[in-house]
Amino acid sequence: MRKAKFRFNPETLKYTKIEYDIKTRISKWIYSLTTRVLLGLLFAFIFLQFYEAPKTKFLQRQNQQLISQYELLDKNLGDIQKVLSDLQDRDDNLYRVIFDADPIPSSVRKAGFGGINKYKQLEDMNDPELVIATSRKLDIISKEAYVQSKSYDEVLKLAMSKEKMMSSIPAIMPVSNKDLKRISAGFGWRIHPIYKIKIFHSGMDFSAPIGTPIYATGDGLVEKIEFSSFGYGNNITIDNGFGYETRYAHMSTFNVKRGEKVKRGSVIGYVGNTGTSTGPHIHYEVHKNGKTVDPKYYFFKDLTASEYEKMVAISDNIGQSYD
Repeated sequence: MRKAKFRFNPETLKYTKIEYDIKTRISKWIYSLTTRVLLGLLFAFIFLQFYEAPKTKFLQRQNQQLISQYELLDKNLGDIQKVLSDLQDRDDNLYRVIFDADPIPSSVRKAGFGGINKYKQLEDMNDPELVIATSRKLDIISKEAYVQSKSYDEVLKLAMSKEKMMSSIPAIMPVSNKDLKRISAGFGWRIHPIYKIKIFHSGMDFSAPIGTPIYATGDGLVEKIEFSSFGYGNNITIDNGFGYETRYAHMSTFNVKRGEKVKRGSVIGYVGNTGTSTGPHIHYEVHKNGKTVDPKYYFFKDLTASEYEKMVAISDNIGQSYD
C-alpha cells in the first residue's frame, strides 16, 4: 500500500494530506520511469566503456589469432616462393641446358595476374591488405608451380628421348676432313668471291673434288630436295628434329629422296659446283629453331680437343667464301 504524503500548513499549524488528481499522478509516474530508464542507460554505457563482455573478448582474441596465422602463412609462402625460384633457376640454367631446350620466358612464368581485381570481395575484411597480399602470393605460387610442373614433364620427356636427341643433333663434318685442309670458309662476315664485298656467310664451306661423298651430320628426315642453277644450286634440307635443320648446297647429285629417313654418316649425295659457286665445294648450314647458327660448334663427334681448336682457328681466319 502506497504511503500517504502530508504538507504542513503554517496558517492552521496542522499537517494536511496531499491529494493528487489522476492526471498529475500519471505525469509523475511517467517522469519517474523516464528518469530511471535514462539513468539505467547511462550506467550501462559507462559499464560497457570500462568492461568488455566475455563474448567480445573471445571474438577479439580469435581475430588476433587469425591475423597471427595469416602473418605466419604469409612468411611460409615467402619461404616456398624462394624454393620455387631456386627450382626455376636450376630448370632454366641446368636441366634445360643439358637437354638443349630453351628456358621458359619470365613472361610465361609470371603471366596471368593483371586485369580484373579478383580480390575485391576481400576489401571489406579486417586487415584487408594482409589478407589480399597473402591471397595474391598464394595464387602466384600456384601458377608458377603449375608452369614448373609442366616444364619438368617436358624435361622428363627429353630425358626419355635423350638417346634419340643425341643421334639427331648435327655432330660431324659433312665431308671427310680428318686433316682439316678442306675448310675453305667459316660462318660470319666474309668477302664474296664474285662481288668482292663483305657479306654475311650463313654456313661453312668445305672444298672437295666433284663426286666426294657428302654425309648426313645427324639422324633426320629429308625435308626438301631442290635442283637449281642459281643460289644454293642443287641442295638438300634435312629435318633433324629437336629444333634442328641442316642444309647441304652446291651438290652434284643426290643419293636420297624427299621423305626418306637418314642416319648420321649416311651418304646423302656428292660434292658439286652448282648454283652460285666459284669452285667445287659443299656449303653447309645448321639451323636451330629457325635461326642459322655457327656449324663449328657442332663438330664434337669426329674431332679430338686439339683438332677442334685447330678447326675453329682455321674457320675464323679465312676471309673469302666460295659462294
